[in-house]
Amino acid sequence: MSAERAGDESLSERIAEAERKLQAAADVANAAERRATAEIEALEADLERERAEAERAREKLRLGHEEELQREREAKERAIAAAEVRLGEIEAEAEAAEKRIEEAERRAEEAERTVADEKARAREGAASWLREQLASIRREAERR
Repeated sequence: MSAERAGDESLSERIAEAERKLQAAADVANAAERRATAEIEALEADLERERAEAERAREKLRLGHEEELQREREAKERAIAAAEVRLGEIEAEAEAAEKRIEEAERRAEEAERTVADEKARAREGAASWLREQLASIRREAERR
């Protein structure tokens, strides 16, 4: 039985040794799992910080674009307003030019009437002078 006992002790020692090794391996595995969990949590935290930073950067860009668009809209509105003012000035100048043209046409018509009247008076005067000349020539011819 001593051999059997020695075999039992040897087996018990090997089992105990195997249990110690198993416990050591379990401890190493638990430690590795804790490190892996901590690393995953750190990576998740880094990822969340990166997402938050990207969101802040995107929001900053969006706001910048909105401000730029607003400035461009305002500049466009100012340009349109200036163009409308200039258009009003041009229309007023066109109306004034039309009035000046109408006035010039009226004066031209008056001048044409005046010229026509003067021509008529000149013709009447010339006809009257010619009649006087004829009458004078007839009187002279009658005297002869």
